[in-house]
Amino acid sequence: MECLVAMGAKISGIGTRTLTIEGVDKLHGATVDVIPDRIETGTFAMATAMTGGNVLLKGARAQHLEAALDVLGRTGTVITPEADGLRVYRNGNGIQPVDIETDPFPGFPTDLQAQFMALMTMSSGTSQIHETIFENRYMHVAELARFGADITVDGRVATVTGKSQLKGARVMATDLRASVSLVSAGLAAKGETVVNRIYHLDRGFERLEDKLSRCGAEIERLAG
Repeated sequence: MECLVAMGAKISGIGTRTLTIEGVDKLHGATVDVIPDRIETGTFAMATAMTGGNVLLKGARAQHLEAALDVLGRTGTVITPEADGLRVYRNGNGIQPVDIETDPFPGFPTDLQAQFMALMTMSSGTSQIHETIFENRYMHVAELARFGADITVDGRVATVTGKSQLKGARVMATDLRASVSLVSAGLAAKGETVVNRIYHLDRGFERLEDKLSRCGAEIERLAG
């Protein structure tokens, strides 16, 4: 809608539940910044929490991800707005367990469920994840278990018992969000991790290995 308004569209009520649109004869060209991807923002924030890093997510908008950022704050992750984005780092007290339930926007996104589960595998206690949006969206559980994660599933509820250290493993991506949760686990694990079938990953994360490398991660794309 920001783009349409910049191009001359007459739209009122933006930000509310009701939009009123008044027709115009024509639209004109405009320059508009594409909004940052909120799932990519949440993914990098959770990976930062897992690895104990300190990262500035340039251009990230907190208002697009309030539920997830609130949950991250309860895990012991500090999220601080800065002029050009969000600063993310751990508070030094370890990762605290938090229960979540996925919901439509503005609730906790189902597309961050796998990444959050990876984070909870390193928490200091037991947490529960209730997936309410999609069925059969726990295919990453078996792969996270290869890192040594302790996860049980009962219907739509996954129970995660945290451990202080994951170990590197050879794993297989089963879908887009699952694949990036395995990369996050690999970053935090001790030893080498190989993630196979990364064509899933490329559908949603552009040049992920380049972005993570700029944050200090030891990660490379293997040929073949």
